[in-house]
Amino acid sequence: MEAEIRDRVRDRYAEAAKQFASTKDGCCGPGGTGCCGGAEAVFGADLYRGQPDADLVGPAVAASLGCGVPTAVADLRPGETVLDLGSGAGADVLISARRVGPTGRAIGLDMTVEMLELARANARRAGCDNAEFLEGYLEDIPLADGSVDVVISNCVINLAADKRAVLAEAFRVLRPGGRFAISDVVADPEMDEATRQDMTLWTGCVAGALTEAEYREALGAAGLVEVQILPTHRVHAGAMAAIIRARRPTLS
Repeated sequence: MEAEIRDRVRDRYAEAAKQFASTKDGCCGPGGTGCCGGAEAVFGADLYRGQPDADLVGPAVAASLGCGVPTAVADLRPGETVLDLGSGAGADVLISARRVGPTGRAIGLDMTVEMLELARANARRAGCDNAEFLEGYLEDIPLADGSVDVVISNCVINLAADKRAVLAEAFRVLRPGGRFAISDVVADPEMDEATRQDMTLWTGCVAGALTEAEYREALGAAGLVEVQILPTHRVHAGAMAAIIRARRPTLS
């Protein structure tokens, strides 16, 4: 099941990257429809309206498939190292790179080669030289222990089959006191089993989502503390988008 989920997710987002690279409107089409949700502005570039720096990395933002803007709540500071899990076309990495400045570093991690190629092209277009993009899995992050100050992600952890492994890896790469600040989909407790088993809805960011209680438990099990889950908007009849924040404890 885990391998099937990974393959289906990779195939869907590889196709999205190809469409973004070949057409002005990308996978969303006019008005932002057809991506990871419906016609309403619950996913994608519209969520970045009015956000600082978003207009400076326009093509990357236009290719966003996320459900929020994690850089708006990550409190990024000059000189920090930021890791974006499932970085897609690179919007949040490039915004992070501008926030942390030339003494900082922004790293994107994605398993989809086509998305990595698109992100690197967007970085070149934006003239961003303190951003880099790595190929790999969220469950096996190719970075050293305690090497980043902030972990962000935008509507991607719900796509992982083993979310506990992802959160454990996020904890591992965070420095003591490091921050976890993501946007993700959170399922209603009443989400029915048919929805949860629908692979189209899994790759569409809904079926694989944890409930708030499950998310809190998984974050705590990974070792993260000061958990906050703040709903932002509905994305489906059985799920909502939320900002999720936590912290790795400092050393005693």
